[in-house]
Amino acid sequence: MTRLKSRIVDLIEAVGPMPVNEYMALCLFDPRDGYYTTREPFGAAGDFITAPEISQMFGELVAVWLYQAWAAIGRPMPVTVAEIGPGRGTLMKDMLRTLSRLDPALANSAAFAMIETSPRLTEIQKQMLGATPLAVSWHETIDTLPRQPLLIVGNELFDAVPIRQFVRAGAEWRERMVGLDDADNLCFFAGVGSVDPTLLPRDAADAPQGAIVEIAPARTALMAAIAERIAAHGGAGLFLDYGYLRPGVGDTLQALRRHNHEDVLANPGEADLTSHVDFAALAAIVRAHGLDAHLLTQGNFLLGMGILERAGQLGADHDQTARDKLSDAVERLAGPQAMGELFKVLAVVRRGVAVRSFATAD
Repeated sequence: MTRLKSRIVDLIEAVGPMPVNEYMALCLFDPRDGYYTTREPFGAAGDFITAPEISQMFGELVAVWLYQAWAAIGRPMPVTVAEIGPGRGTLMKDMLRTLSRLDPALANSAAFAMIETSPRLTEIQKQMLGATPLAVSWHETIDTLPRQPLLIVGNELFDAVPIRQFVRAGAEWRERMVGLDDADNLCFFAGVGSVDPTLLPRDAADAPQGAIVEIAPARTALMAAIAERIAAHGGAGLFLDYGYLRPGVGDTLQALRRHNHEDVLANPGEADLTSHVDFAALAAIVRAHGLDAHLLTQGNFLLGMGILERAGQLGADHDQTARDKLSDAVERLAGPQAMGELFKVLAVVRRGVAVRSFATAD
């Protein structure tokens, strides 16, 4: 039993079962034993590999999009370029290099910011970006960013924000809880709390007994804070994550450890807990703040941004082995059988601003 699991069992014995969002928050962010506060999750030696770790092309194309979005909104200065949930800092490193080549004046004048809550990951990011000559600052929330136009990117950010789950029990949807069985093992069961029916997806009425729906108020609150900042001060945002474009019934909560899926209740604090992102809900929050929200699959976004052309450029002066590696990276990032369809992209801009890849999409 992990140390955090022992503490969770003691907590449930003392005060009773906890909802899924509280369990998820403890597993991921507990100051002493949480996954993101104690482990190195990224890369081949960790538990999963994110898009920036697959190829430099991902960060380069994201930087190009941010640069073109900045141009589309009138090239405001001063401007903040920020990443929220920046992992090891690989994406920002590639973005800084690319922006320096695209527009040295912008790179030297912009305020670059990393929004990170984990002190351990902050130190890793500082090491990753230590060689850059550009000024980078760290923040725990967007609230401390300068009050000026904001270009913000988040890759695999929202999937780790805790969700609430509700299970169909009779005619009601009751909150899914984590409690203890007769042998004091962690288990799921339906609690007494119910959900507002207006928050349920359209097909909930036809769902069978035991079906699960997911609602993510913490995600919508985070998206609202970002949208409010862009609405007030200008800017644009780009958010990439795995998820779905239309709300529906289903359990997407999962645990990933050493690149394999495992039981969500098995090893609290030692496995990454995530769930699929409801992009329709995020887009609705953005539009409620008077902004435009555009949605694409990651594959269509990267193809529209020129990933095939960039792979050709990078491979032109290299041997076949290097070109094959680039081709594999393109397939992993943009292929329909890999991340291309599973991952979605949300672009946030002020009303009427046209941005590349999203100009005719919605």
